[in-house]
Amino acid sequence: MTMIETAIKTSSTTRTFQAASYRQEYERLLARDSQASRQARTLLQGQLRRAAELSSDLPATPEELEQWAQHRCAAVAAQYAEYLQTRQQGGERRYFRNRSHALYFIQHVAPTKVVDGAWLAGIAAHWQDPRFDHLLDTYLEELGDGLPRQNHVLIYRKLLAEHDCDDLRGLSDDLYLQGALQLALGQCSDEFLPEVIGYNLGYEQLPLHLLISTYELRELGIDPQYFRLHVTIDNASTGHAHKAVQALLQLLPLGAEREAFYRRVSLGYRLNDLGKGSTDVIQAFDLEREVIAMLERKCVFGQHMHSDYCRLENRTINQWLAVPGQMGEFLAALQRKGWIKRGEPVEQSRFWQLIDGSEAVMFGVFSGYEKQLLRDWITDTQYAPRTRPHVAAQAPGAAQDEIEDAELLALREQLEPLTPGEQMQALLPWLSARRHWRPAGLFATRRFVELRGQLR
Repeated sequence: MTMIETAIKTSSTTRTFQAASYRQEYERLLARDSQASRQARTLLQGQLRRAAELSSDLPATPEELEQWAQHRCAAVAAQYAEYLQTRQQGGERRYFRNRSHALYFIQHVAPTKVVDGAWLAGIAAHWQDPRFDHLLDTYLEELGDGLPRQNHVLIYRKLLAEHDCDDLRGLSDDLYLQGALQLALGQCSDEFLPEVIGYNLGYEQLPLHLLISTYELRELGIDPQYFRLHVTIDNASTGHAHKAVQALLQLLPLGAEREAFYRRVSLGYRLNDLGKGSTDVIQAFDLEREVIAMLERKCVFGQHMHSDYCRLENRTINQWLAVPGQMGEFLAALQRKGWIKRGEPVEQSRFWQLIDGSEAVMFGVFSGYEKQLLRDWITDTQYAPRTRPHVAAQAPGAAQDEIEDAELLALREQLEPLTPGEQMQALLPWLSARRHWRPAGLFATRRFVELRGQLR
């Protein structure tokens, strides 16, 4: 048994960590403060203990992985073909009942998506070792090779902003576990290399939910580019799924440590099954509950903002908002008063007229996502028909993509006197999850790719 396996087996940190906030750990690891390495190690030891209790479908030997990945991909393709046939025969969407359901999904998986690829961040330091090429190629492709329109994190951030659902303050703590794990693996990749390889092996297999999400988001008029990119690059033939297997085979020890290494790969693989996955998030959506929860969050800000002349069933609006837990009854009172007319176009509801449009009394109080929740609830859109599919806009040119800011100018100035090898070292911090999607990080990635090609 290796030292790390022993630490995982005997560690008493799991109970301590479970009492902490996953979100706090996520934010500390993203900031990479002075305690980041210690925090990452503690998190991984505790969560690997949990993963050890889960079953695994990995084959018994590494040599079987190539065939295993191909079989998985073929099975997903067959299931997706069945889904498409059902839809073409008039079947309903499997995942998203309406547009607000889709936006709920996009918002609630955001903590993981905005650190996409972070589990491989530490691999960049091994750019001179050809055994790491497949892992590093995968990481750089997650970063879009420095191109803004292909950087996965930047694409997802733009998607959140486009639909006004980038406020993540109300998300539950468990939604941050997977993102925290990715950041921790990236922080401790040398110490936990087998686990990084195993996690990568699991994460890069093409899942059915990705194909269905891509199809249904487009159908609802939501740009599926982020999800479509993963469909194409995560294939088992030449994409990330294939590279994940090849990376393991290249880094697998040849001697007596081989068996222990593969056991740790299996543990890292099982980390993917901790926390809430995409289908869990999709299944958790309840439209009325989300509307009420959203209004409850608004109460804190709105309970002193209304004048007393407006009363609803002998109570002022401020009184309705002052006591937590009343928003369900508040909505019922609005319906009894006729201010909300369920099952009719939203324009028929006086409440909607108060919140929508630049001339509305409460203009700007509700975000685009919050208004979509209210729209679907008022119109009683439990199952939305097909809407106009999203049509991808023409990709902007390089000149439009390039953004100059103080950070980028400072980085250019820092690199100017350095040799190519020194530049590679100076660029590494800019390839981190916190920085790579920013203008300076995008430039750093492009320069890193360029120099890597020259120095190899």
